[in-house]
Amino acid sequence: MVKNPSLLRLLSSLPHDRTLVMGIVNVTPDSFSDGGRYADPARAVSHALAMIEEGADIIDLGGESTRPGHEPVTADEELRRILPVLERLAPECSVPISIDTTKAEVARRAVALGACVINDQWGLQGDADMAAVAAELHVPVIAMHNQRGHVYDNLMPDIIAYLRRSLERADEVGLGREHVIVDPGFGFGKTPAQNLEVLRRLGELKTLERPILIGTSRKSMIGHVLPAMSPSERLDGTAATVALGIAFGADIVRVHDVRAMTRVARMADAVVRQSPVGAHGP
Repeated sequence: MVKNPSLLRLLSSLPHDRTLVMGIVNVTPDSFSDGGRYADPARAVSHALAMIEEGADIIDLGGESTRPGHEPVTADEELRRILPVLERLAPECSVPISIDTTKAEVARRAVALGACVINDQWGLQGDADMAAVAAELHVPVIAMHNQRGHVYDNLMPDIIAYLRRSLERADEVGLGREHVIVDPGFGFGKTPAQNLEVLRRLGELKTLERPILIGTSRKSMIGHVLPAMSPSERLDGTAATVALGIAFGADIVRVHDVRAMTRVARMADAVVRQSPVGAHGP
């Protein structure tokens, strides 16, 4: 297994004056924003390394689109897409690599090749083997809230209850909740109005006492507020959600536009976390 820096060690060692930036690398033909653009392994690796140069603290690699109306793929197909990228990227990568998958088999193979974080869009409540695999491999998990449909008894309490079950699941298998990062799941099982409410009330997730990750980059919630823009044109809206997310408690932001969002994060950190001026570059 290729050794990359542990994400939780990175979180614990940093001063609390900096938000981590996660760069998205989709090796899919049908992702909502950049589908097909990085399907070639060499191009995907170059893109990931460029993101690190631009300021990415983490690279998140995904081989299955989760856009609305997406077609699920088999584990074999997902592995066919991601393994050639990991084989080339892991030896060159100076930051943690996260594998964005809902399948325990994919997670296991990816970690064997150098991924050191599992980003599970069903928060250890989808694939029955995911929690046990994470515990066996001693890798942290990003547990995202997800559901089918967008009916809630009470939006934020329901999301918190779901994520609390994710933490309990981590405890049950011996992974431990201290190895879990929580994600409220923007764009998953939520209307545009509900997504905006989750962002506004993000601070309520602090009751879970775990680091908070948000993934608002180029999402349709922005398109509903700023219409007539393609996903790649939603930079300004993404910047607003990133800055507000940091103000409301986000510790990690998952983004497509690393250079721009790193600058947004550093400016927000200077205000919210009182980061020293000039401490993290221009």
